[in-house]
Amino acid sequence: MREQNQSFMLEELFLSQRHTLVMTIARMVGCPHTAEDLAHEAYVRVSSAVSTRPILNLQTFLFQTARNLAIDHLRRERTRRRFMTNEVDSEAWMEVASTQPSPETQTMDGQRLAMFDAALSKLPQRARHILLLNKIHGMGYPEIAAQLGVSESTVYNDIRMALAHCLTAMMDKDAL
Repeated sequence: MREQNQSFMLEELFLSQRHTLVMTIARMVGCPHTAEDLAHEAYVRVSSAVSTRPILNLQTFLFQTARNLAIDHLRRERTRRRFMTNEVDSEAWMEVASTQPSPETQTMDGQRLAMFDAALSKLPQRARHILLLNKIHGMGYPEIAAQLGVSESTVYNDIRMALAHCLTAMMDKDAL
């Protein structure tokens, strides 16, 4: 009986204080539509609480529940905004930090490749072949020596000479 009485009193209180309750919440959250939703949620929660236990001061309990819901709403919104801002920032950085080289880098890389190719073309045939087998095809010195019928020290010396020649040619072109 007391439970039914409190439910009735809550309904009367809500209807009479609804405008004040909504305005209080609206001042907190800044949106009258959200305030309406939160006021309704507060009513539902207090109504549920009334059905499980007696509430001494329904008005205080209703307004405090509404304030708590408004605070929770503001926290969720702040977290959502922070997350959305971070997400946008991450997306913006992904656009800025492209994995594709810039046109300038592509042009410079093309020029360096052409210079390297020119330096390679000036190498003796065997040294060029040994360098390409090692650096492009990933073959080791013993493999190259066996394939070409030369000693490993010849392979080592030809690679060293070829790299020095290419490096010198590249540095001379960069100095221009």
